[in-house]
Amino acid sequence: MANKQSYLGEFEHFVLLSILQLKGEAYGVTIRAYLKKEIKRDVSLGAIYSTIERLEKKGFILSRKSEALPERGGKPKRLVKITPLGHKELLTTKERIDIMWKNIIGNNIS
Repeated sequence: MANKQSYLGEFEHFVLLSILQLKGEAYGVTIRAYLKKEIKRDVSLGAIYSTIERLEKKGFILSRKSEALPERGGKPKRLVKITPLGHKELLTTKERIDIMWKNIIGNNIS
């Protein structure tokens, strides 16, 4: 049986895809803004940061602190990037979703 820890939930999937789209500029605020703009999903920063923690524990992302920035009151940003394992899991999840959608698109969904 597959390890449950390796499965991506819907929101984790969206966060990982956002990180990829943000190309090196991904941190809580930019991820939140991207999700709101692209999929009209307004989520709290707390939800973003708890998901980042979970994804890091699974080995799907790495985070690092930026330099302390004066415009942020001397606080650094927590920048995130996807690991090779995270890329692999995204592709595996896409394959699973594509399999489940096979022969459904174009049919009436009720």
